[in-house]
Amino acid sequence: MCGRYASTLPPEMLQELFKLLNKLDMVPRYNIAPTQPIAAIWEQHGRREAHFARWGLVPGWVKDPREFPLLINARVETMAEKPAFRDALKHGRCIIPASGYYEWHTNPDKTKQPYYITYADGRPMALAGLYASWMGPNGEEIDSVATITVPTNAQLSPIHDRMPAIIAPDAIDDWLNVRDVRAAEARQLALPLPDGVLKFHPVSTRVNSARDDDPGLIEPATVEPPKPPAAKKRVAGGSAQMDLF
Repeated sequence: MCGRYASTLPPEMLQELFKLLNKLDMVPRYNIAPTQPIAAIWEQHGRREAHFARWGLVPGWVKDPREFPLLINARVETMAEKPAFRDALKHGRCIIPASGYYEWHTNPDKTKQPYYITYADGRPMALAGLYASWMGPNGEEIDSVATITVPTNAQLSPIHDRMPAIIAPDAIDDWLNVRDVRAAEARQLALPLPDGVLKFHPVSTRVNSARDDDPGLIEPATVEPPKPPAAKKRVAGGSAQMDLF
């Protein structure tokens, strides 16, 4: 899963790179965590704009967001069927600009080592996401998002078995075009990246605390390289994922 990421692009570069009609007042962030407001990009009525939204999707049909589970990720394999995500896949696709993301590898002694993962050439990422708008009984409104995860590629499998779906630059227009591109077609754009496109390095466990947010978090740390995971035994009974998610 993807539970932390960094976004350090200047607002002007973000506006130019993603062809936005507006500019958000943003500062570099190195440890963005769930429930925080994050920058997300979507299109409405032909206008592509950046918005601040809560990381943790709240579907419009929820009665009370305080009593709803925190949904930060949607699995690509099931998002078209799950009630929490299927409408957003049709009408609320978005991208989340990122400089890189963090993932944790579980060591043999059960400790967890964080890694920072970026494009090998240093270009920005467009994480695939879904957004929804919730309206409360007193007129309050919450825009919220979830990132989409896919099975990891072979390069990253020693770290984790999931990775965020990263939309290729030439596929961003189709991903955001909810008027003309159907959900089934858009689903084919949310794929694992090929091996060799990304690079990664271990970082300090300070990233475990959302209170820490500084450039030192993305600097390399010295640890033993992760070993490939052992083959998992298949368990009868299917997925344990809840019906909503």
